[in-house]
Order: sequence, then C-alpha cells, then structure tokens
Amino acid sequence: MFGIVRPCGHRLGEGLKTQWMAHLCGLCLALRGDHGQFARIVTNYDGLLVSVLTEAQSERSSDRRRRAGPCPLRGMRTASVAQGEGARLAAAVSLVLASAKVRDHVDDRDGLFARRPVAAAARKVAANWGRAGARTGTDVGFDTAVLLDAVERQTGIEALAGPGTSLLTVTEPTETATAAAFAHTAVLAGRPGNAEPLAEAGRLFGRLAHLLDAVEDLANDTASGAWNPLTATGTDLAEARRLADDAVHGVRLALREADFVDGRLAHLLLAHELGRSVDRVFGTGGCVRGHVERGEGHGDGRRGGQGGGWVPTGAPGSPYAPTGSGSYAPGNPYASGDPYGGGNPYAGGGTGGPGGPAGPGGPGGGPSFQPPKPGRRGFWAGCFAAVGLCCTCKVCCADEFEGPWSRKKRGGLCDNCDDCCDCCEYCEVCQCCECLDCCDCCDC
Repeated sequence: MFGIVRPCGHRLGEGLKTQWMAHLCGLCLALRGDHGQFARIVTNYDGLLVSVLTEAQSERSSDRRRRAGPCPLRGMRTASVAQGEGARLAAAVSLVLASAKVRDHVDDRDGLFARRPVAAAARKVAANWGRAGARTGTDVGFDTAVLLDAVERQTGIEALAGPGTSLLTVTEPTETATAAAFAHTAVLAGRPGNAEPLAEAGRLFGRLAHLLDAVEDLANDTASGAWNPLTATGTDLAEARRLADDAVHGVRLALREADFVDGRLAHLLLAHELGRSVDRVFGTGGCVRGHVERGEGHGDGRRGGQGGGWVPTGAPGSPYAPTGSGSYAPGNPYASGDPYGGGNPYAGGGTGGPGGPAGPGGPGGGPSFQPPKPGRRGFWAGCFAAVGLCCTCKVCCADEFEGPWSRKKRGGLCDNCDDCCDCCEYCEVCQCCECLDCCDCCDC
C-alpha cells in the first residue's frame, strides 16, 4: 500500500470508516475483476480518492454498493464495497500510478531494482500495468493518454532539471495527470460544473504528492546518490514546506467551489488528512491551537503555536534540558542539587539507583534485572505467523501485535491517534475530530 492520505480509523469514526473501507475494498476488487489477482497489489490510498469523489457527487442509489464475500485481509468477513465507474476509474489511475512508481524505482536503481534481471522484469510489469490502465480508462470514458504522457514527460523534465530550475516545473506532469483524473469524476457523476474546481484540487494534490514523496526519499536518495527533485533544483526543506502548505490551502479552497451530494468523507480526506500528511512527512504537527489558547502550547508554531510554552527537548528552558535551566535545573528537588544530594536512590549518582554503587548495574550493587527476550522465529515459522497476522487484520487494526519474525511488540498501522487528544473538537461540517484551527476550511 502506498499513498499520502492514510487516515486513522479512530479519527474517521465508525460511519466514515465503513465508507472509506468500502472504497478501498471496491478499488481492490475492481482491479481483480478487470485485471486478475496480481493487479490487486497496486491498490493504494490515493487512487481511492477518485472513487470517493465520484460517489460524493452522485445521487444515492441502491446499485452503488454490493456485498463482497469473505476476504483474508478482512479477517474472512464479508463487507459492503463500492462498485461502478468510480471504482473502475480509480483502478485505472492506480495502475498508471503504480506503473510510474515502478519505473521510477528502476531508473533510480533502488534496492533489488539495481539488478538487471529484476529491472528488466519490473519494466515489463510496469508496461503491462500502463496498458491495462489505459484499457480500463477507455471503458469509463477517460483518456489515460494524459497520464501516460505525464509519465513519459517526467523523465525528460528530470533529465533537464538543475540548480535554479523551479520545483514546480518538475511537479507539473504529476499535477496535470491528477487534475485530469479528479475532473473526470465530475463527468462520471453528471456534474460538469464541478470539473473546474476539482481539476484545480487535483492539480494541487498532484503537486503535494510529488513534494511529499521527494521529502520522504531525500535522506535515502542523498545517501545512495539517486536523483531527487529537491537536491537537483537546490530547493531547501523550508521552501518545500511552504509549497506544501500552500497546496493544502488551495485544495481546501477548491473544494468549497464544488457541489457535493454528500461530501463528508471527501472533505475529511482532502481538507483535513492532507494537512496531517504534510505534518507527518515533515515531522511536525500535533494538537496546537487548543493548548495554546489554554496557555499550554506544544506545537511548532505553524498553526498558532507561536505563543505557546513548548520548547524543544534539550533547548534552554526545556523541562528536559540536560543542564542549566528548566524544571530539572540545580535547585530542583529532582536535580543534582536536590535536598537528598547524592543519596537520592533514584538519581544516577545515588547509592541505590540504577548506576549507583548499590543499584542495578553499579560497581558493587545488586544484580541488574533484564526481562527475558523472546526468541526469534525461524523463516518458515515467521512466514506462517505473518500470514496469520494479515488474515486477521492485526497488522492494520490491532493496538499491539507481535512481530512475525522478531517477536517484538509493534503497534498496528492504524494505531496512530496522536492528534485525537483533549484539545480536539467535533467538526459538525465534516463530522470528524479536528483541532480548533479547522475553521480555516469549514464553518464550525
């Protein structure tokens, strides 16, 4: 699974989570129905946005859902899944996206793709996916030539890009392709008036997807010497962040101009989750404004946190600063100058604490307690455990599960509710949990 819009199930709520899963499973089954089982591996989070937008503009009808049989990835449960032209258009877009992504890995010689036999096979698979996406697109009235043309032009643009080249020149092919896909959802839904605002939303979404992919790959590309748009054009992260924030704001403004029958899920994914995706990739975010208004700011200052009291760890004034300031400075009862002095059993220099003379790990102290480490599973045993985890959906939905080979405790992929804290309010417009600064995209 790949894609930048990866909403947390806890934030979606039960109703919107069911809708989101219906589109995800509908995309997967549309790929299987048109292109066989192997094509299901290109199911991705961003492709299903096309299906979501199509349904958001369509009048409710009984044939937009169907009952799907048991699936191992749903824990052998049945489900109501999306069907129709929206799901098929999403499948076409996903195939072309996957084709471009595989070609990109081959061109960059990433990992196994550096080996000639693997690269040759990958190119063949990518070409087949591109042709399959074109066929499905034609069936739903969408000319995927614009997508294929964007893939071809991307290679040439990257070859010519250098220091001083605008980053937006490099992202243009992706912008053009996603704009066409988003605009065609208005055609499928019979709402041509939405084509222009959705094309603008798609253009900015494509820009954002390209930017975030570049930021995520920057460290690895720098280490391996692979081509990266930020490095090639000399764009720093501050400028990339500015462009990303502008794109998010532009998507929100474009959505205001579109006419939806039920746009709650589309609004949540494109107005709220896009911002969280930017925060996640750039390593910022969290609940900011609510705590700032209560004098408890802990954000990065980007969304109203400039007046807060949060200070980065280790900085002067931080409660966790190592020396010289903060709540744990000398004079604090828990610091080196506390009333207990060196006799504090919980201080590093105490007689009974960890590292102390009589503490665990100390020079003359008692035994250090180490919990027994679970033994690693063998290769085949780990494979069976991995299959079981996938079939029961624990990898995605469990709060915690045991790694199939390492047996280390890991959190489920959907168990990431950093933003859902006590500074969040319920947004009545999109019916989602959103921090108090959501007023910039809706009227709550």
